[in-house]
Amino acid sequence: MPELPEVETIARGLETRVAGDTVESVWIGSRPQPLKSPASAIAATLEGKRIARVHRAGKHIVFDLEAQPNQGGRLARRQPRPAASLPTAQWIVHLGMTGRMVVCEPAAEIAKHTHLIAKLASGRELRFIDPRMFGKLSVHSGGFDPGGVEPLEVSEERFVALFRGRKTPIKSALLNQKLLRGVGNIYADEALFRAGIRPRRRAAAITREQLRKLHRAVREVLREAIALGGSSISDYVDADGEEGFFQLQHRVYGREAEPCLVCGTAIRRVVLAGRSSHYCPKCQK
Repeated sequence: MPELPEVETIARGLETRVAGDTVESVWIGSRPQPLKSPASAIAATLEGKRIARVHRAGKHIVFDLEAQPNQGGRLARRQPRPAASLPTAQWIVHLGMTGRMVVCEPAAEIAKHTHLIAKLASGRELRFIDPRMFGKLSVHSGGFDPGGVEPLEVSEERFVALFRGRKTPIKSALLNQKLLRGVGNIYADEALFRAGIRPRRRAAAITREQLRKLHRAVREVLREAIALGGSSISDYVDADGEEGFFQLQHRVYGREAEPCLVCGTAIRRVVLAGRSSHYCPKCQK
């Protein structure tokens, strides 16, 4: 499943390509699985709206929409408005495990498992494709809040307060989207390695200083991953259809039985709440 760096990369690419464009019409397939809002509500919300901004909220791609007046029988297009303005409505896209957002020409072949096609005033199409249908499409009246705290913005003090005293393993706490939104399996493993903390350790047993170190590690890993376009594991590609490169920098994730890049000890894998966790038994305590 794409995590924060992958979703951020895709959202930035879409912002560059479609912000300021207008949705003229929407086609939605017959499969209900990808729809969190009714198909009729999605179409009615998108059609005739200008895409003012595309950004990320947690693991969601958010399209800020605004009503677009008719001018001379055609939908007018304007420059994107300031981000501080409240949108008329929002289109929320969660990519799930295999979801993709593609901007293409109308003549481009329609891929199998295409669930939505939005025709844009620029003449292009914005398509949502999801083979496994774990992604979700929904619309909101504005001010979408996925819950949790944004890890790239959370202060050190707030971060420590989120996890201090919790009885769950620290890895499970990092994956709790109600606490910290956007962090998933890959980046939790990588941040814990850099902080020298084992994934099974109870959050309550971790000192304040160790949590401060983890705060720095989480932000460092996420920023590095965004700079490299995310990690291409399985199906992930960005808005250009290109793979990311951060998987080449993984120090523990997916490296079971391989030597630690710091000390040479074999990387171990354990399962926590049904998720694989990778760590170095020497570097992490």
